[in-house]
Amino acid sequence: MSALLDAFRSGFDALPAALREAGDLGAARRAALDAALADGLPKARAERWKYTSLRALERRAFAPSADTASVDPAVLAHIPAPRLVFVNGRFDAGLSRSQTLPDGLILRPLSAQLAAGDARAVNFLARRFEAADDTFPRLNAALATEGALLRVEAGLRIEPPVHLVFIGTGAEADQAWHLRHLIELREGAELTVVEHHLAAGEHAHLINALCHVHLKPAARLTHLRLQDESGTATSLLRTDAALAGEAEYRRFDLELGAALSRHELNVSLQGRGARLLANGVLLADGRRHLDTRLGIDHAAPQTDCELTWRGLANERGRAVFHGGIEIRAGADGSSAALANKNLLLSEGAEIDTQPVLVIHADEVQAAHGATVGRLDPQALFYLRSRGLPLEAARALLTAAFCREPLQAVASGDLAEGVAKRLDAALARGEARA
Repeated sequence: MSALLDAFRSGFDALPAALREAGDLGAARRAALDAALADGLPKARAERWKYTSLRALERRAFAPSADTASVDPAVLAHIPAPRLVFVNGRFDAGLSRSQTLPDGLILRPLSAQLAAGDARAVNFLARRFEAADDTFPRLNAALATEGALLRVEAGLRIEPPVHLVFIGTGAEADQAWHLRHLIELREGAELTVVEHHLAAGEHAHLINALCHVHLKPAARLTHLRLQDESGTATSLLRTDAALAGEAEYRRFDLELGAALSRHELNVSLQGRGARLLANGVLLADGRRHLDTRLGIDHAAPQTDCELTWRGLANERGRAVFHGGIEIRAGADGSSAALANKNLLLSEGAEIDTQPVLVIHADEVQAAHGATVGRLDPQALFYLRSRGLPLEAARALLTAAFCREPLQAVASGDLAEGVAKRLDAALARGEARA
């Protein structure tokens, strides 16, 4: 057994029995751990992991998250209420702001729900993961005792965005934490959620998080995920979403941080007329390895998905992208579009992209494509002929290349904040180049 899995087994054994059994989950947790240990970590022969090696990670051991981490409140100065804040995987009530929530909006930490002993409220934790390479979801199922639970009652339109903030900070030993989240919108509800994954100082922790998104008929969710963790951290995140009829999921992912970052976005369009708009930008600079995997399942007629992703790799960075779309038999009249464009900004950078489209239905509209290239020399020449220095011309073209995916973000302060964070990350890379 690898050092990594042995540490997780020890962490499971160290969990208080009352916490392991909370919500009648004891048997499910043990079964998930046993399955993870039996199948081990995914190897290069596993198709879904062929571009992301875990050899270095499997030799590391992480301590369970401790309760002693603290963060300067100034780190959160730009993040308004309502918000839930987690520091090194632990809920921080002092930094959170959820006292004046609108009626019909439920926002609380998973630990509080487990302590309440309501098995029905946490039954999503009992979900089983059958694939042999689902090691990290299985470990999450075994070890997650914290996370965010967010529910909106039917017909409610919540105006202020809800912010979920996850901060990593330095500790005496490298730590690992496992977070499990549920975002549920009842029929006709509307909400905007912003996930912030931030670092308050350098650290080399491991974050293993799984988010369930459930949208009932005609619900509308805008969901932003901004990942800017420490450059030495490991971030393994997964989102599983299920959309009922006429539901709409607008999604934007901005990947900027971590030494190794992998995110899976799995969306099942289960009801007639369900719609997904999922865009993102990946910036693999330094020696970062960023791996994004989309799995979109059209399971009902007249469902739509539109996916626009941009990837950039600079210095020794590597970006990996898999865009998978399946239109099942019976999902007639559906439409699907995937466009993944990528820029190599240095000789040592690498980008691997794999668009996949599988169609089993009739009368569908579908298109997918991917490109990898460099900045247009003619465009550079044009800008330089107008007096711009080479570095400024490169920065202008690179920023423009990333703008199209931002259409998934609502206009206003939120979109402006995302654009500023992206521009700052691009400037960071240009300064090192």
